[in-house]
This record gives sequence, C-alpha cells and structure tokens, in this order.
Amino acid sequence: MQFIVKTIARLAILFVPFTSLAQSSYLPQGDKHQPFLNRLEIKLQNNIDLNRSTVKPFSRRIAVEVAEYADSIQKATGNLLSTVDQHNLRSLLMNNSEWVKGDRSDFLNKKSLWNTFYKSKANMLEVNEKDFFLVVNPVIQGQLSVESDHSGERVFVNTRGAAIRGMISERLGFSAFMTDNQERGPLFVRDRIAYYNAVPGVGFYKTYKKTGVDYFDARGSVNFIAAKYLDFQFGYDKNFIGNGYRSLFLSDYANSYLFLKVNTRIWKFDYMNLFMQLVPQTIGINSGDKLLDKKYLAMHHLSIQATKWLNLGLFEGIVFGRKNHFDLSYLNPVMFLRAAESQNGSADNAVVGLDFKANVAKRYQFYGQVLFDEFKLNELTGGKGWWGNKFGIQAGAKYIDAFGVRNLDLQGEVNLVRPFTYSHSDSVTNYSHYNQPLAHPLGANFVEAIGIVRYQPHPKWTTSARLILWNQGADTTNSNFGSDIFKVNSTRSGGDYGYRLPSGPKYTGVNAQLLVSYEFRENLFIEASALIRRLSSIYVSDKNTSLFTIGVRMNMYRREYDY
Repeated sequence: MQFIVKTIARLAILFVPFTSLAQSSYLPQGDKHQPFLNRLEIKLQNNIDLNRSTVKPFSRRIAVEVAEYADSIQKATGNLLSTVDQHNLRSLLMNNSEWVKGDRSDFLNKKSLWNTFYKSKANMLEVNEKDFFLVVNPVIQGQLSVESDHSGERVFVNTRGAAIRGMISERLGFSAFMTDNQERGPLFVRDRIAYYNAVPGVGFYKTYKKTGVDYFDARGSVNFIAAKYLDFQFGYDKNFIGNGYRSLFLSDYANSYLFLKVNTRIWKFDYMNLFMQLVPQTIGINSGDKLLDKKYLAMHHLSIQATKWLNLGLFEGIVFGRKNHFDLSYLNPVMFLRAAESQNGSADNAVVGLDFKANVAKRYQFYGQVLFDEFKLNELTGGKGWWGNKFGIQAGAKYIDAFGVRNLDLQGEVNLVRPFTYSHSDSVTNYSHYNQPLAHPLGANFVEAIGIVRYQPHPKWTTSARLILWNQGADTTNSNFGSDIFKVNSTRSGGDYGYRLPSGPKYTGVNAQLLVSYEFRENLFIEASALIRRLSSIYVSDKNTSLFTIGVRMNMYRREYDY
C-alpha cells in the first residue's frame, strides 16, 4: 500500500498544477438527500449523471448539477416536483452551496452568532473566498432506548464530533469526519460484538461500563480531477456499490479502510478502480498493543448506459495477502483481474458479478446484482448441491409516488447467497475486513426479503417502516454449513454435496422498524422509533426483543441495527 501512497502523490504533483479542474467532496454516508436523489433518478429517467452512477458516495458537484437541472424543468413545466420535493431540492442546494450558480440569498440566516457562526442555515462555519472554501459543522447523536429483555441496562448511543470539508483554489478537495462514541446496543448486537470481536461499522474499541463499547470513528479523504475525465480520491472511509438497500459486491457495513479510488467518466461509461488496504481475520484483534497484519483488495466496476433508461454493470474483485505488501500485478487498471490472479497461481479469492438498473415510466426502478465466487454449470444442473457453486443474487424494485400519493415511496428487495460464498481456503483471503463482512451482514447461506415504506407528508416530517425477513442455515462451534464466511471452507460439514439454500440447522429472523423523524432545524433531527426483532429455531430457544428509542442527531447518519 506504501507504493499506492507514493503513486497518488506523484500523480497529484504531475496533474494538479496543470490540468486539475474544479474539485468536489462527496455526500457522506447516510446523507439525508440520498432518498431525494433516488427519486430524481426515477423521475428524470434519462439523466446520465444519475443513471450511470452505481458507486456511492455521490459527488456533491454532480448532485447540485442534477438538482439545478430538475429545478429548471420544474420552472418550465410546473409538474415534475411536489412541494416537498422542491423543499428537499432547495435543502440539497443549501447544503452544497459551493456549487450553486443561482441565487443563494435564502441560504443565509437573518441573524448570526458573533457575525461568524451560523451565517448559513446549513453550516456552523462557512468560508467562501476566491481560492478557499471551508465548512465546519458539529456532529451529534444521542439515542436512549428501552429494551424488552428487562436487563436493567440502558441501551444508548452517545456521539460527539465534527465534520469538515472544503476546496483549495478549485484544485484540491478534502473532507474529514471525526466522532467520539459510547454505545450500548441491544442484546443481539452485544452478542454479535462478542462473537466476532468487532463492533459493526467501526474498528478498534474499548469496553465501556462492562457491557458497552467506546470507540473513535475518524474518516477523511482528498480528491482531485485530472485530465477532465479522471477523478482521484485517496482516503480512509467506506464505499458502496449498488442500487439496493443491501449490496452483494461492496457495502458500507464494515469498518472504514484506506483506499485509492479512480473514477473515469466519459460518454456513457463510468469506470471505477478501487484499491483497498484491509485487516484480515484476527483473533484478539481488539486487544491493542500490537501491529495488525494487512491484506488487500483490488476492485473494478464498469457501468454502461446501454439505453437512456437501462444501465448495465460489470464487477470484479480480488482479495489477496502478501505478508503486508501489495502485489503490483493487481494495479492493472484494465478489467479481468482474474487473468492476473491466474498468472500468480490462483491462490487468491476472486469474485465477479453483473448488475443492472432500469428506470421505467418515471415511477419505477428495477435493479439487481448477480455475484459469482465460484461456479460450475454442470454441477448446478446436476442438482446435487455441490458446495463449490458459490454465488449470490439480488433483485429489487422501487415505486415512487405510489398509488398517486406524492412522496410515498415503496421498495422491495430479495437477496440470496449460497453456502460458502465469500469464504476461502484460508483465513486471510475471505471477503472481510476487521472481522466484519465486506458485503452482506449475514455473511452467506441465507435468503432475505426486505420491504421499505417511506412517506414524507411535510418538508419537516418523515416516516418510514422497514421489514426484514430472513432464513439462514447456522454453523456451530463444531460444524460448518457455509454461513460463517470466516471459517475456512475446507472444514465444511457433510462432504462436497448436499448443500441447499439454506443448509444446516435453520434460523428464521424478523427485524421490523417504525421510525418518525422531525427536522427541527436544518440538519437537526428529533426522532422516535420502535424495533421488533425475532429469531427462532427448533434447535435453540427463541431470541426475541423489542426496542423503543428516542433520539436527536445533527449532521450525521442514524445508527441502525438492521440485521
């Protein structure tokens, strides 16, 4: 990875002074404007900037350009956006004001604090000079919950920090997000932390008051555009590939990681190269006072706008370990890394996939992914349940302004992943980072159905309901039926055949949530939610819980327990 750092530095020196264009940071994880951008993608149907973008986070500059385009259509026709959409559009522009070309007078507060702070409705501190733009905001989240298991321990989230972003001379963009957190999750989350020795979504942590966790979450990146079509980003953060609630390629569930991302956007193509430095599966990963080993992942995703309404994608990734050094053969920017992996002896973990999304009738979007970890057609047609047919399938649909009700949006999604998918022949090259799956939180050997209803009846009020159902085979200490991606797949129980979906002892799970959110001021939310989780099996006693939560958050995503 040291080679990558030196390479990006050299590229910056080479390109930035001469050919760099206006820079843009990215919308943060869980940004409140993402649902509105999803609606715009379907409503506009043929907008290539939205259609060909499958990788998230999304560029702030492109988000503003799309919003201003939609605003121009609304002014010309008067029938594209609802009143709530128009409010959300103005909010998006307000929160990304560095790229707004039109009138910005309504972004300002009538009164500011000491003529310095909160001049803008969206930002605590905003500096917009000729060659320098800077935004600094506080980050706050507090959740207090009551859990039905009557353990007597408070369930809570306590987060404080800051978010920073800016540009220098329209040549270099940068962003940073830093928080200090104390958290005691519901019992099923604590069980998950104990089993994997990892807190979902974060890295190193300390025990807090015996059953809680204390962790620091720091992310950041720098970025520039070279030669007009090349977008470079180097940082420590997360990425997401896909259009669904889940991703079978790369999700934002795991801890952040060091990465170099190169996006090439030209004509109807969006081509991403992503090089990641990860931490392999480690016993005692959280003990501290030791240097953790490293492994690496090289990934490509090519998005092609096949028609004005249909986008097709190709995906590939290679997970490899070389005793703490990067294999230079995987720096090849051209697709088909599998050829390089074969030349190296085929010891690494290769995954490939296909994805699509189609916007139909300016009301619907259909999307999906197919991931192949290993696959033999003759074994599949043989119907014997060969263990090595490792693949996953996602199929989903979105329906906006459902049944003629404005700002009522529905989404349905099905995910299935065969046993032993994402696992490998050693504990280093499984598809994981910091003892957490890089793709789906459930790992493998499951079928999952997700239903989401989102309704925004008023600019300040948002309600949502989410239902997740899953059926998964279970592994035990002495058995391996392909659910736990961290187990070496040569330890499988039952030989080479007989693996169905799901395989092994079966668990049935339900995770249902109802959320009501009120935006008291720009980016300041007051929320209440109810979560019901059921996990049942004939092999063990049921694990059921209910969680009732009130919370407040400012300038950050909501902490979720959706697994």
